[in-house]
Formats: sequence, structure tokens, C-alpha cells
Amino acid sequence: MSSGTVSKIAFIGLGIMGRPMAANLVGAGFDVVGFNRGTEAVAALIEAGGRGAASIAEAVDNADVIATMVPDSTDVELVLAGPGGVFDNAAKGSLIIDFSSILPEVSRRMAVQGADRGMRVLDAPVSGGEGGAIEGTLSIMVGGAAEDFDAASAVLEAVGATIVHVGPSGSGQTVKAANQLIVAGNIELLAEAIVFLEAHGVDAEAGVRVLGGGLAGSTVLRRKAANMLNRNFAPGFRVALHHKDMGIVTKAAREAGVAIPLGAQVAGLIASLNAQGHGGLDHSALLRTVEELSGRGAASSTV
Repeated sequence: MSSGTVSKIAFIGLGIMGRPMAANLVGAGFDVVGFNRGTEAVAALIEAGGRGAASIAEAVDNADVIATMVPDSTDVELVLAGPGGVFDNAAKGSLIIDFSSILPEVSRRMAVQGADRGMRVLDAPVSGGEGGAIEGTLSIMVGGAAEDFDAASAVLEAVGATIVHVGPSGSGQTVKAANQLIVAGNIELLAEAIVFLEAHGVDAEAGVRVLGGGLAGSTVLRRKAANMLNRNFAPGFRVALHHKDMGIVTKAAREAGVAIPLGAQVAGLIASLNAQGHGGLDHSALLRTVEELSGRGAASSTV
């Protein structure tokens, strides 16, 4: 499937990640029709060259590909299988690509229900944050049938740079859970390192710069360190969403009988930050928790 053979893509969920992803699809030459609960996001897509829809039914009408990017498992179930949702309105043979990060078992269930309606469903969660979504350089881990993955290639390549078919339905979500485990650990250790450097009176910006050039370097350090140093926690990926993802990780690890001692500790710190009312901040706000645990007081922040 190429952009030349796709007459229409419906994109449902135009939030921090979905909006730039839909815009990149427009830029790649696709006819994109977006639906979102908030009209401001739809207006932004129209300004980028896409079209808007007033309902899921209108968005998916005559769509070859339907992309979804919504916050949680219950949202995916509602959008796909709920009354008036995708399964009720999309044509048989439609290819559904769910970019959301949800429970693997929900992705498997949606794939079965979609197949019963004659539709093809891929779980394709992404990593790279808002920056990666804007740049079109997301890492995409895809679960589902190999032939459906091949059919989705042109769409996936318009929004991502590292795109891998990782197995059958639900596999993409399992890999995304592992991704969120690693990201959470990296953010926490970066936060600890910054507080450590500042406590010793070191130029933390210079310290982080040289650390980034060595084995301690990472995408997390490159994308998050500057805002952490400036205490700017405007959301690129919200604490509340990472809290949800860590719940997926810990549940899946428990079911598999796998110990994640460090991951469990970071999950608890993220849960605490969320419970304190900071769910709307970027997950790099873990720095605030480290400061408080170190007796250095709550950091002022820009939201």
C-alpha cells in the first residue's frame, strides 16, 4: 500500500502525539481526515492541510486506513468497539493501526473483534515523545499479521524512522511496555545525576553535556536534560500517562513471573508524583521527587 493507492486515512485522537503524526501524514501526500473530542486540534489539522470530521462515523467513511492515538485501554475499546465506533462504521477490509499504548490483552481482543468484522488490526505503539512525533522519527513496534504490517508500510514510514514488526497481535504493546520501563529508569537516574551534580556545586549543564558524549549518553538525556536543568516541565509526555504505562509493565511482569526491582521502585516514584497532583507535568518532573527526597525542597517549574 503506498500513498498513491490510499484514497483516505482517518486519524482519531489528535493530542500531543496524534496531531503532529496526522500532520506528517498530510505532508507525505495522504488525504487525512481527523476526529478529536476537542475542536481546536481538528482546526490545527485543517490548517496543516487535512480535513476534519464531526464524528467517528464521518471520519472513517470510505477510509482505507484508520489510525487511532488515544490515552488508554478503555479509550481504545470505546473508539474501536463502542457504539458508533470504528467497527460499527468502517468498511470491511479496512486496515486499522492503533498507535496507542495499552494493555497487550486489549490489543489482542481488538484484533479478534476486528477480524470478526472483516477488518485488519495492528497494534503499533510508538516511542520518541512529542519531538519524535513532530520530526517524524518515531520508533514504532508493530504487532499483528505480517501481511498487514507490509500493507501499512507507507503509512508507518510517514511518521516513524525505526519501524519493526515484533510479532503477532499484542506484541507491539509488550515491547512498548519494555520501552517505558527503560525510559522511566533513565529519567529517574538522569534526575538523580542532575541533583547530585548541583549539590556538589558543579556546573550541571557542562556536566550533562560531557556525560551525553560518553556511555551515559541516551535519547532521554538528549531530549530531557535541558528542560530538567531549567525546571521546565511543560508536558511532552505526561506523568499520568507514564503512570498508566508503568501499571501495564508491572502487571505484565507479575503475570510472567519476572522480577523488575528497579522498575518497581521507579513505578512507585511516578505513582507518588501523580498522586501529588502532578499528572499533567512532563515525566521529567521526577526531578522534583528526587529534590524533595534529598531535602532540597520542591523545584519551581514552568508548566
